[in-house]
Amino acid sequence: MTRSRANLLLLLAGAIWGMGFVAQSSAMAHVGPWAFNAVKFALAALAVLPFAWNEARQAKTPMARGDLPGFTFIGVLLFAAAILQQIGIVTTSVTNTGFLTGLYVVFTPFFGVLLMGSRPHWIVWPAALLAFSGIVLVGGGSLGSLRSGDFLVIGSAVFWSLQVVYVTRFVQGSGRPLMLSLVQFCVATLLSGVGALTLETTTLASLGNVWVELVYGGVFSIGLAFSLQTIGQRYTTAPQAAIFLSSEALFAALFAAIFVGERIPALGFVGCACIFAAMLAVELVPLLRGRRSALPDAP
Repeated sequence: MTRSRANLLLLLAGAIWGMGFVAQSSAMAHVGPWAFNAVKFALAALAVLPFAWNEARQAKTPMARGDLPGFTFIGVLLFAAAILQQIGIVTTSVTNTGFLTGLYVVFTPFFGVLLMGSRPHWIVWPAALLAFSGIVLVGGGSLGSLRSGDFLVIGSAVFWSLQVVYVTRFVQGSGRPLMLSLVQFCVATLLSGVGALTLETTTLASLGNVWVELVYGGVFSIGLAFSLQTIGQRYTTAPQAAIFLSSEALFAALFAAIFVGERIPALGFVGCACIFAAMLAVELVPLLRGRRSALPDAP
């Protein structure tokens, strides 16, 4: 797969996640965040299970000794990011959740350097800042008075960025994106389930009230979108992946305007342009520079 196609998969994942914010917000009127996450991650695990099994069956070499612990660690990061975001969305807007989650586009290059010693293409740094500026503009150009939910979503952005960094490390080393997805979903299901049993009282009736949100969140937002993320990140870098995935803020604002009546401010349209400019920059600048380097010197 080419890097361009991989980045398109990441863009599609961002669109699916953007709609997922609407589902997450509406579900909180009927069910608690721990139970919601437990059920949607369980559905995601069931959805990806046959594909992970087929991937394992066709693999020519067994998984390395460190792969399973690594996949489990990524599952812990996924759980922490998801539960902080899900609790936070109760007391903040869908649009705020989208653009505050997008902070990971700035965190990811720094964690990549600090934890992995990676050296991203120079365009990633200004593109990350441009994408974050676009995210802020989509939210109206100001954070205003931050509420408790906003701080929880900012905390989730830290764990999302770490998840992106470690997915790149383990999926490129193992070549098992679907198995990675399955393991991380199972870990998140287990940890969320423990929280649901100890902190919440959930009935089948309450879950039935949000079955549409659960199916979308589990099968599409988690099962499909995270699998697209792990597949796409086999062929691109973590900083580039973060920038393309940050398009979820744009889609979150768009779907929030369509389905729950939140409005994109005038500055938001400028923010949309910034996000797309950042994505184009990380895609085109390395290609253009590579083509110029390949040209023969003038006589």
